[in-house]
Amino acid sequence: MAAPSNSICFDEELGTDDPSVDGSQQKPYKTLVFAHIQHPPSEGLHYLTRKKEAGADQGPGVSEAHQEWVPATQSALKKANKSYEQHKKKQAKGDELAVRERQESDKRQQALEDAKKVQIQQDPGLPKALKIRLNEKDPALIKLRSGESQKDVDYSDGRGTRVRVTGRVHRLRTQKDVVFLTLQDGYGFLQCVLTGDLTKTYDALTMTLETSLEVYGEMWEVPPKQHAPGDRELHADYYTVIGKAAGDKEAITTRVAPDADAQTLYDNRHLVLRGENASSVMKVRAGVLRAFRQTYEEIAPSCLEVTPPCMVQTQVEGGATLFAFDYYGQKAYLTQSSQLYLETCLPSLGNVFCVAPSFRAEKSQTRRHLSEYTHIEAELDFITFDDLLVHLELVMCRVIEIALTNPQIAQLVRDLNPDFRVPERPFKRMKYADAIDWLVEHEIKNTENEPHQFGDDIAEAAERKMTDIINRPIFLTHFPTEIKAFYMKKDPGDPRVTESVDCLMPGVGEIVGGSMRMDDYEELMEAYKRVEIDPTPYYWYTDQRKYGTSPHGGYGLGLERFLAWMCGRYTVKECSLYPRFTDRCTP
Repeated sequence: MAAPSNSICFDEELGTDDPSVDGSQQKPYKTLVFAHIQHPPSEGLHYLTRKKEAGADQGPGVSEAHQEWVPATQSALKKANKSYEQHKKKQAKGDELAVRERQESDKRQQALEDAKKVQIQQDPGLPKALKIRLNEKDPALIKLRSGESQKDVDYSDGRGTRVRVTGRVHRLRTQKDVVFLTLQDGYGFLQCVLTGDLTKTYDALTMTLETSLEVYGEMWEVPPKQHAPGDRELHADYYTVIGKAAGDKEAITTRVAPDADAQTLYDNRHLVLRGENASSVMKVRAGVLRAFRQTYEEIAPSCLEVTPPCMVQTQVEGGATLFAFDYYGQKAYLTQSSQLYLETCLPSLGNVFCVAPSFRAEKSQTRRHLSEYTHIEAELDFITFDDLLVHLELVMCRVIEIALTNPQIAQLVRDLNPDFRVPERPFKRMKYADAIDWLVEHEIKNTENEPHQFGDDIAEAAERKMTDIINRPIFLTHFPTEIKAFYMKKDPGDPRVTESVDCLMPGVGEIVGGSMRMDDYEELMEAYKRVEIDPTPYYWYTDQRKYGTSPHGGYGLGLERFLAWMCGRYTVKECSLYPRFTDRCTP
């Protein structure tokens, strides 16, 4: 049957719910609800659907000629009409919201236009402003006003110091007739309070996070029951915008949203560093580096800082993890460790240390691996293995003590890692063979999901699990010769193992690796042969055994791992300014 002219057609098999369709027999809609939306019910309007004739072929290839247009059933109409009414209400709300949004937008645009007419100027009659950093609290320089005032800014008797500060907007809160800005300048935070015409300017109405400002005003104590950084605030009397930060879709809170994925945050590391956590870790890092240098200078005997090269033609930890490059036609590498060079310094400089980058081309995605990291290494002359362990305990504990004597660093560590405690000495001593027994006893399997056995290189997961269960620093010692570097001295009492040590910390695992070094010429030459290394390029290292050898040892400490332990960070990547790891060399 042909559809009457005052009808709308829909076909659930062949129709399309799209505004470009007109609801004719040739272009039917797919659903009755969409037909209602496009053509609302009215007197005389019919909704038709296609129905197959009785006895017609029911297969997928049925011809439209064997189908007829029939009115929709009453139940279908009732159901569609209900959905249509819900659609109308939703659309009405949407239209109402759109109208309100347009009104609000127009109102804001008008407010912005009006704000452009508001001009603020500095009052030449006010006291001269003292330029200070945001962390300045010296009472000899800064006097805080307290109490209440009838005026927004009042430099009458009992006034606070008028200051001039610069910084970037770290937090922003706007209330009726008052704006609270927390500025950050890398040295501290300061809350600034804008009132009166200062809140009505175009700059105030369009203020964005990270905008850089210069603010003038009077220093006040924070009112009772209120909070602000340092319990003080600046009541502004004038400000200027130095550099306006992007807003809307380019706002910093959009670029580095709290729920952003890790790769996005690494891409925008330059913005992440403006956050309190990231910047706090960097400040602790600086404090810890100062503490290491102070510790090496004050211990007896002291250690002298030296600066070994980063471009080398020898390996220390195995060729598989070397970054190779062309050096004027010769093959060269980025250093894996400065240890060999430090050993050459002992005869003339005494005990030495360095703070330098090391590089490992190790395609590891664990949370404690980096391709470039800061390596704190030291070499000590005329010592025993036990001397080395005592020295390591002393250095690590003293570094923490020195760092935490700085009130700012101590507060940052408390904020980052409230559970951090200075480790007690002596650290737990555990030989490798005993660790294997411990892992077997606690049913912690190796990477092959088999019980550990002597000779296994204990994997990171097992090592960390053991450390976390024991929950105290561990000196894991006497590793088998086969799984350690060629230069490590064998234990005279058990030549199967070396006089070697890894220091393990809860939550991180290994943060230090060290050993006594081979001091016998023939033994070292045999070690080269065992690991198939040509000794020729190492002549300068081997010569140390020919010209007055001595019992000596040393270690390397990964600064980022030390910080991850101290600051309670999930990954060492958070402890590097711009971390470099597998597939990441930007920004």
